Amino acid sequence: MKIRTLITDDHKVVRQGLRGFLELDPTLEVVGEASNGEEAVEMARRLEPDVVLMDLLMPVMDGIEATREIRREVPEVEVVALTSVLEDASVTAAIRAGAIGYLLKTTDADELCDAIRSAASGQVRLAPE
Repeated sequence: MKIRTLITDDHKVVRQGLRGFLELDPTLEVVGEASNGEEAVEMARRLEPDVVLMDLLMPVMDGIEATREIRREVPEVEVVALTSVLEDASVTAAIRAGAIGYLLKTTDADELCDAIRSAASGQVRLAPE
């Protein structure tokens, strides 16, 4: 059974790039793309993905608030923060909001796919940095 994944990022080219290499992995299925946190919450409710990849810096609703909402409303959905921000406060806020993983956008494709699989099985994955 494939791991259903929702991609959330405010940059379309990033979403398309993520979709492109995630779809190469036979264990993953991209079920949707959201351009802000509010869309991510609505899509998580409706699509019930296994894992949401969540950018933290977005308009309308940021990724930390969206993570908090998703974990409260659909607690079976895991969230992996995927961001360019490496600050202790951001890492702490994302984990407190319910993210099971925190990766930087510099992560290579294989590591990201491994992190999605880990999240789907309830395992924490944090960027080594």
